[in-house]
Amino acid sequence: MSLLRKALENGEFGVTAEMAPPKGIDFKHLIECAGMIKGRVHGVNVTDFQSAVMRTTSLATCKVLKDEGLEPVLQMTGRDRNRIAIQGELLSAGLFEIKNMLALTGDHTVVGDHPGAKPVYDLDSVGILQTAEMLMGGSDMVGNELKGKPEFYLGACVTPRYAPLEVQILKMEKKIKAGAKFFQTQAIFDIDTMKEFREKTKHLDCKVLAGIIPLKNVGMARFMNANVPGIYVPEEVIERIKAAANNVEIPDGATEKEIKKLKANARVQEGIKISGEFIKQLREEGLCDGVHIMAIGAEENVPAILDAAGL
Repeated sequence: MSLLRKALENGEFGVTAEMAPPKGIDFKHLIECAGMIKGRVHGVNVTDFQSAVMRTTSLATCKVLKDEGLEPVLQMTGRDRNRIAIQGELLSAGLFEIKNMLALTGDHTVVGDHPGAKPVYDLDSVGILQTAEMLMGGSDMVGNELKGKPEFYLGACVTPRYAPLEVQILKMEKKIKAGAKFFQTQAIFDIDTMKEFREKTKHLDCKVLAGIIPLKNVGMARFMNANVPGIYVPEEVIERIKAAANNVEIPDGATEKEIKKLKANARVQEGIKISGEFIKQLREEGLCDGVHIMAIGAEENVPAILDAAGL
């Protein structure tokens, strides 16, 4: 049984963190960041060509992290592979004893760094879950018997801030029927959204990890509000980030470059503090079964977020 599954099924507050493979083969920074959270999280999600940007594969990175003593969560999208390739990738994950898999449909290639690439979408997230279940049952999608079968704790994604929310709940029900046992949500920044979501999904037999993105600056918050579906950063949160920079102490004789750096760091630290406070509130009010921290290129900050959350 995977560490993540054991924790969630035993009622522990689950913690996962996201790590993006490098665009290249230099894993030094990723391994350093992994070492900083080893023993502090139940799983590490490895993104699968996130935002349709070409990188090292999720599977290879999962193997690297597993060798470093962490428990990887393989992300698998339907954008870049047909059903043959998806099955082969899942069997390969099983060979490496990767125990967790998160199914995603995947962003379209036009939003990535290779907009001319042809998207596949032979299977969507539900289809990937169903495929994983078949492989776990000992046969491929057309009924051929396997010589050895993988074992996965299957997960999927959900967006709690969505209108109408019932559409997301219907999708969750389909994914649960297809095999999903846990869900990681889109980033949440306001407690009321999570309260409503928890109330309307309490009948579902699954575990929910609330998505946490630490804000780095005001521009990041404004961009997500304007461009990322399902994300809403309240104005009071944005004002806290802004105030942190305005209230920073500037030493005498500091250069413009030094002042800019001090203010930027103050914003980052406030974002970490806000994330920690929010995780504490979610946990205390029982609004989720755990959290999924997405540091987005700043994985070195995850330990500080865990510290701020008391985890």
